[in-house]
Amino acid sequence: MQYAILIYDNEAALDAAPADMMQAYNLYTKALIDAGVMRGGHELKRVKTATSVQVRNGKVHMTDGPFAETREQLGGLYVIETSSLEEALDWAAKCPSAQIGTIEVRPIQQTPAPVPA
Repeated sequence: MQYAILIYDNEAALDAAPADMMQAYNLYTKALIDAGVMRGGHELKRVKTATSVQVRNGKVHMTDGPFAETREQLGGLYVIETSSLEEALDWAAKCPSAQIGTIEVRPIQQTPAPVPA
């Protein structure tokens, strides 16, 4: 099954994190690849670059920044494929940001592709 490893950090805490955090991420990514479980992933730009979009009663509303004010912001994600939730949780616990933020593990819904008309 595929899982999203969603990485939430407090951006200020991340800025104050040890300089070797990037190296830790490089090693973590290499470990995912070497184990054959990595299917994709991306680092996201800072939350100040986000735009939230809502449509209410047919009217589009756009707001600079994230939808909700929180102490931690979504900073990136990995998509992995493992044989069990327990294995996915083990990988999440190895993520460098687990030490300063929160890692959310969520199963990816496998939706069949629509049949062309």
